[in-house]
Amino acid sequence: MIKQIFGKLPRKPSKSSHNDSNGDGGVHDNSSLNSALGPNSLNNSKPGSASSKPSNSSRSNNGPLNSHSSTSNKSNHGKKTASLASQAGPISASGVYEALPSFRDVPSSEKQNLFLKKLSLCYVVFDFSDPSKNLREKEIKRQTLLELVDYISSVSSKFNEVAMQEVTRMVAANLFRTFPSPNHDSKILEMYDMEDEEPAMDPAWPHLQIVYELLLRFVVSPETDAKLAKRYVDHPFVLKLLDLFDSDDQREREYLKTILHRIYGKFMVHRPFIRKAINNIFYRFIFETEKHNGIAELLEILGSIINGFALPLKEEHKLFLVRALIPLHKPKCVSMYHQQLSYCITQFVEKDFKLADTVIRGLLKYWPVTNSSKEVMFLGELEEVLEATQTAEFQRCMVPLFRQIGRCLNSLHFQVAERALFLWNNDHIRNLITQNRTVILPIIFPALERNTRGHWNPAVQSLTLNVRKIFSDADQAIFDECLTRYQEDEAKQKELQEKRELTWKRLEDVAASKVVSNEAVMVSKSISSIAIDKSTAPKATASR
Repeated sequence: MIKQIFGKLPRKPSKSSHNDSNGDGGVHDNSSLNSALGPNSLNNSKPGSASSKPSNSSRSNNGPLNSHSSTSNKSNHGKKTASLASQAGPISASGVYEALPSFRDVPSSEKQNLFLKKLSLCYVVFDFSDPSKNLREKEIKRQTLLELVDYISSVSSKFNEVAMQEVTRMVAANLFRTFPSPNHDSKILEMYDMEDEEPAMDPAWPHLQIVYELLLRFVVSPETDAKLAKRYVDHPFVLKLLDLFDSDDQREREYLKTILHRIYGKFMVHRPFIRKAINNIFYRFIFETEKHNGIAELLEILGSIINGFALPLKEEHKLFLVRALIPLHKPKCVSMYHQQLSYCITQFVEKDFKLADTVIRGLLKYWPVTNSSKEVMFLGELEEVLEATQTAEFQRCMVPLFRQIGRCLNSLHFQVAERALFLWNNDHIRNLITQNRTVILPIIFPALERNTRGHWNPAVQSLTLNVRKIFSDADQAIFDECLTRYQEDEAKQKELQEKRELTWKRLEDVAASKVVSNEAVMVSKSISSIAIDKSTAPKATASR
């Protein structure tokens, strides 16, 4: 009787229930759990009830959740989730974080509810900065995550909306977090080299990997109806996934690459949004930060997407090429993703050969001036583009192109000169050059002659002689004409140099004759005009 009377009296709310009633859909932080209920405890309330839903403020290591998680209870399916989740609490009456029964130990009719309970158990995010902390709870959660992965892989019935929502909430709770960004500071960027930095490994990877695997299995599962799942794998969810591509951990970026590609394939309604969001990441990287860890992985996804573009190409896709892909050649760290970028560029040219002129002129616009290793990469990419180029497009851009190739031929960095000469080893490119030799040979002949007579590297000299022989065998008359013109220009250049030296000698003689009397030196109009004219002559000759 006394117990019944005491049971009807109102109880003083605990600190943990007070703290957890401020938010909706967040995840507990271990520090707040330990301070309230001890190192191995959670709160006493059921996790599906209003008092057990922790606030986002209690989460220190994972950042805010997806926007759809915080507003889920306002919709009808959210109310269903709340009612079911209130029956699916992962915490025992004693408030201890305990493992739940295996799926094998419950009848088929109870597996759906057990699935929800196990998802709720995995909402808790542990602190991995201290390896000795919460070892038992971490292992329970890891085993639970593995069981969830097996269940999603073997389930034979369609996931309902409640299950879809709980899966995305659990994934958001564990994965979506904000990365520290000291390297985005402009001052640090000046000293930052992505190639030299050691790859970082996330200490929470033992859990993160299984969560990623779970999300991948959920997305590719035939039991996941895309028409229903798009309400939960929505635009904010996709944006959060894209934010994670800036992770320092390459293992995480590999999982993200696979998952985003599967989402793009399964959720057709999201395709334009995904492309636009990736564009925005590229724009910020190119024009603001020049620091992002996931550019290569994003380009790999785009390479597969571009490969599937229908013909004729939409204007949107061509703008993406001009505004995003070509400017990606500008950042200093282009070597980190150049292979993937080159593949995307080549895919565009193979899809529509008329884009070759646009691509080649874009490469020339961002051609490096002092970075020899970057120049070698550009020449390699140029060869791939030229291999897919037709004659008409080649003729539109061959004059500025071979002016640049001529400068590469005379580079003192032997790898640059060598790589430029290797273009003649490609049969298609050699045929294009031979067909247009009347325009191309006069442009590059001075560079070939200078290499033959004075380049320091014997391999470059040997390759240059081979290229000269190709031209002479193709059209001896044009070759001889270019040789004669080069010799005439060289003679004129020598004559101008002699006149310039003579003019300076006259000026020195006039100055020496006046130095004794301290008189001002008057330079005659004819001498000064000759000096000025001759000083500008080499520039005109060099630019020819």
